[in-house]
Amino acid sequence: MVRYLDRSVNVGPIRSVRLSVAREVLTRKRKRTFDEGVALEAIRGTFWDRGYSATSLDDIMRATGLGKGSLYAAFGNKRRMFALALRQYCAGLVADAKRALRGPDAGAMRRLDAYLRRMSGVFTSSKRGCLLSKAVAEVVGEDDETNQIVLECFQNYEHVLADVLAQAKRAGETRPDLDVKRSANLVMAVIRGMEGMGKGGVSAATLNGVIKTTMNSLTPN
Repeated sequence: MVRYLDRSVNVGPIRSVRLSVAREVLTRKRKRTFDEGVALEAIRGTFWDRGYSATSLDDIMRATGLGKGSLYAAFGNKRRMFALALRQYCAGLVADAKRALRGPDAGAMRRLDAYLRRMSGVFTSSKRGCLLSKAVAEVVGEDDETNQIVLECFQNYEHVLADVLAQAKRAGETRPDLDVKRSANLVMAVIRGMEGMGKGGVSAATLNGVIKTTMNSLTPN
């Protein structure tokens, strides 16, 4: 039996659906042969070493071992790669502070002092600097996503510092009238300032003096 196609029927949509399904199946079959997490760490390291402006796509390709097409497909353009790398960096920064400051109320100020001194050591021993600071210097004000990431990072950092100061206040280790939120912002400003000073060659002894003055301002006379 011969079947004739009714040419009055519009088969365009049917063909379009079939092509769409075929593309979806093909895409699923093309599994990425690289670890996106490892690649993002390499991208982060490149931006951290060189800054945003001085990093080229060729630099990122060399660091990851990936081609331009693979990078764009996985992460987007250079600005998007930077945003993802910065978000990962900020998450690690806040997580590190949480780990260092976690503990019971008693001893909270001792943990904070130890954390600040560890950070001063990092700032004076490494000229790599801070990716967050590089983002503020180069990209903030020009990109809404980066602006939001930086703001959220500062807010999350402040919450961690406020938590440990609240613990210290409950334990009687701070001035009774301590404003926890304002004091957390003060400590965060000291940390960010020490980073710039350390990169500029200021000694660890000087930074530790800054820490001592800061801690004295928070504790009972």
